[in-house]
Amino acid sequence: MLFRVLGNRLAPAGERGRLIVLAYHRVLPVADPLLPGLIDARGFEAHMAMLADAFNVLPLGDACQRLSRGSLPARAVCITFDDGYADNEEIALPILRRRALPATFFVATMFSRGGVMFNDRVIEALRHAAPGRHDLSTLGLPSVELNGSESRAQAVDALLPALMHRPFLERAALVEELAVTLRAPQPVKLMMTPEQIENLHRQGMEIGAHTVRHPILAAIPEDEARSEIIESKRNLEEITGAPVTLFAYPNGRPGRDYDERHVRLVREAGFSAALSTIPGVAHRSSDLFQLPRLGPWERNANRLALRLLATCARTAAA
Repeated sequence: MLFRVLGNRLAPAGERGRLIVLAYHRVLPVADPLLPGLIDARGFEAHMAMLADAFNVLPLGDACQRLSRGSLPARAVCITFDDGYADNEEIALPILRRRALPATFFVATMFSRGGVMFNDRVIEALRHAAPGRHDLSTLGLPSVELNGSESRAQAVDALLPALMHRPFLERAALVEELAVTLRAPQPVKLMMTPEQIENLHRQGMEIGAHTVRHPILAAIPEDEARSEIIESKRNLEEITGAPVTLFAYPNGRPGRDYDERHVRLVREAGFSAALSTIPGVAHRSSDLFQLPRLGPWERNANRLALRLLATCARTAAA
């Protein structure tokens, strides 16, 4: 009840409405020390219970229209997932269905055909590598000490930033060299299949585009970025048999991961709204093609609710 009362004041209905968009990625069956930033099923269940009780959870497409019209309900929230992990359909979907909550799933379509995202290839390589010190200087990467979960988590934190913004093909080749050096097996079934994507759509969830290969758009030529945006939309429409009108920029930080060229490309491709990872909540004057989102990092659902409302308060005061 307290969150509803505060929410009615800090995220009111109508013209002064605020739209909170949450950005999840994976929902793990159990906590994983190599993936400390990801929520597990138990924590996700608690988040969804809190949202169902204290907020008005809307489909993203509907929420964007109501935001622009100034007709949002009080305490408006949308739930989104990025990348297209299989656990979105296997673990998150049943929890969402039990609470009758809508969500939007942004899928990078190459990975639905058996691909693996570079970060997962690195993480799984470090998980399965033999204990001891590994000299990676020949790859232009820092050496790592792998003895137990803590050191492997530290190695993840060291290697991912060193690889993140390299050109796509260079990064892909380097990651494979790393996996060979560490004698790591290929991860299996991390990403959704087309059948799982279609099932999400059939169960009433929204499907959004997230490019084909998940490149940093600002790091590739404009024609290539255009193709990534258009082809991801086309691929998902073929899978679902329905229009795909929502887009999320990979990584999503304006000025570093994408810029105004890519906003224009998304508009030209026929999308109606797009999401960034700018932290914050949206209001009626927000750019529908660069909507902010918040990461639901708190494991405690009540703490998450307080942060959401505090962010609404800061937005109202700005």
